[in-house]
Amino acid sequence: MSRFSLEGQVAVVTGAARGVGELLARKLSARGAKVALVGLEEEALKEVSGRLHSDSAYWYADVTDHEAMSRVAREVKERFGKVDIVVANAGVATGGPFVDSDPQAWRRVIEVNLIGSAVTARAFLPVLVESRGYLLQIASLAAIAPAPMMTAYCASKSGVEAYAHSLRAEVGHQGVRVGVGYLSWTDTDMVRGADQDDVMRELRQRLPWPSNKTYPLGPAVDRIVAGIERRSAHVYGQWWLRGMQGVRGYLPALIGTVGQREMKRFGPRLQGMNSGLVGAGGAADEAARTTHRN
Repeated sequence: MSRFSLEGQVAVVTGAARGVGELLARKLSARGAKVALVGLEEEALKEVSGRLHSDSAYWYADVTDHEAMSRVAREVKERFGKVDIVVANAGVATGGPFVDSDPQAWRRVIEVNLIGSAVTARAFLPVLVESRGYLLQIASLAAIAPAPMMTAYCASKSGVEAYAHSLRAEVGHQGVRVGVGYLSWTDTDMVRGADQDDVMRELRQRLPWPSNKTYPLGPAVDRIVAGIERRSAHVYGQWWLRGMQGVRGYLPALIGTVGQREMKRFGPRLQGMNSGLVGAGGAADEAARTTHRN
């Protein structure tokens, strides 16, 4: 597939303060893109913006807030003159048994990962139509192979995958391309936060190869950048994820059988697990909402 030069392109990245979003912003900037950073960690966004190689700016905004994201879209257009690329990357996660999960944390995962992605697209689609641009929705292996102990995250990532596929069919005739990015366990604050729980870490390590590994962030983001350059419909952060598409129809039965066995094995240790948002990003989300409530 032909590649689009990123030189002079304007890219918006949500969840840009850390992890995938932060490194993606740096790599896009290194290729000449102007970058608009969006997130809930204002000081971190400021630091990221200050380290970029090209023109950049940052916006503090909750992706679930339609008015805030509409304002960001207007201001980004005013600041840079156009928007060519939007990466809906913002996300949070929680783990543990569904029956014992914190209802508010569970709901927040759906709100940020699914509703927030839709709010982001709703705000930026008009300017993407103007530029005949590209929207990349970050999903996950969790959309292909939903696993136990991750009900909210799997539901949200399955939702954004289906939503993005549907949206692609709606806006393609307007020149807007829509892609879905898939990542397995990648070395980010979110994954490290989940690994702090012994059960979640051991359960992941018992998954079949190659899904039981944590993969380095750099190569995964390099693959995302290449997907953006190609305006790809599917972007795979790890090479083997492409092959999972061909067998995904068999996975629910397999995961159901194996999952029941593993839940029985871990049964006595499931009580009292932390069911809140995990990692530094989860903490930042909770802090921002607490400040807003106060």
